[in-house]
Amino acid sequence: MAQLSHLDKILGQAVESKAMPGVVAAVATADGTVYEGAFGRREAGKAAAMTVDTVVWIASMTKAITTTAAMQQVERGTLSLDQPAQEIVPPLAAAKVLEGFDASGAPRLRAPRRPITLRHLLTHTAGFSYEIWRPEIARYQEATGTPGIITCQNAALTTPLLFDPGDRWEYGIGIDWAGKMVEAASGQTLDRYFQDNLFGPLGMTDTSFRLSASQRARLASVHQRDERGALAAIEFALPETPEFCMGGGGLYGTVRDYLAFTRMFLRGGRGDNGQVLRAETVDLMSRSHIGALEIAPMKTAMPALSKDVDLFPGVRKGWGLSFLITGDPLPTGRSAGSLAWAGLANTYFWIDRSRGVSGVLLSQVLPFFDDAVLAVLTAFETEVYRAL
Repeated sequence: MAQLSHLDKILGQAVESKAMPGVVAAVATADGTVYEGAFGRREAGKAAAMTVDTVVWIASMTKAITTTAAMQQVERGTLSLDQPAQEIVPPLAAAKVLEGFDASGAPRLRAPRRPITLRHLLTHTAGFSYEIWRPEIARYQEATGTPGIITCQNAALTTPLLFDPGDRWEYGIGIDWAGKMVEAASGQTLDRYFQDNLFGPLGMTDTSFRLSASQRARLASVHQRDERGALAAIEFALPETPEFCMGGGGLYGTVRDYLAFTRMFLRGGRGDNGQVLRAETVDLMSRSHIGALEIAPMKTAMPALSKDVDLFPGVRKGWGLSFLITGDPLPTGRSAGSLAWAGLANTYFWIDRSRGVSGVLLSQVLPFFDDAVLAVLTAFETEVYRAL
């Protein structure tokens, strides 16, 4: 690649302009890391610098890792994409479709017309959602005393479906259930499974559901942007002893670790320390599995946590296992058919198998889909492709 020093300028200016207190980013090709940079502070107003080994909450970037674990089990024959998921995880048989609320405020529920499958869970077509974008889920939680997903309590997984499996695309907690399927199929907890089957072969030594003392010492704070645009650190921590490992959003990690994960998809499923997926499985994961279903904009129900999310307006989109797939080339230079997703605290990645490049950019800013962070991501990605 050509000179990537301009990326330093983009990230440095992002911190100087107060788009974010700190940022860390990296770029890889199949051959290895070609750029990494860290700028700013781990917490606004504090001395500790952002570094390439700074630990952040990667939130929903966990989903692609959990999906990779599920696809390993598909390869091994212990899971199938289209078998009823309740055969593996019986509590899923209790999932009902929410039709509304009666005059007393009690939810009206009915049985789904077809069983949920692993494919539904991995493609966000099972019917599950999040209270962040769907107020009826928050209303259900309040009416029934159901905890939010961030509590990592098993009861948080009992929120209802909003439609029959396969009928629509709706971003939700399906991959937390997929994590439960991996545990049932493998006989291991999700954290142990990840360590043995993913993080070891990929050399990911700094990614986990539970923070070690070393990781906690390098942890960046989550920040909240107020209505004036100012950022302040907030108290945020996932439970130290979760009832379940949240396969949809529970991991902490570093930019180096996640870049190693993305690079595996550029190498036909191969990590530095061994094969993680078959090449044909990587191809399968990189294709859309939702047919003509629309990836609709996600209107916020909790503005402190997320802005309205409209992903690449005017661009054809699909959903793989489990990635957003952009069906057209992007103005940044990203190829049609590229894979991507993100985490709630404005963490982002993309994987362009056509051009042989992947990138990761990590901040710790709420609400999600922050305009200032998105502008930095766009500038960063554009410069990466300019240098190719």
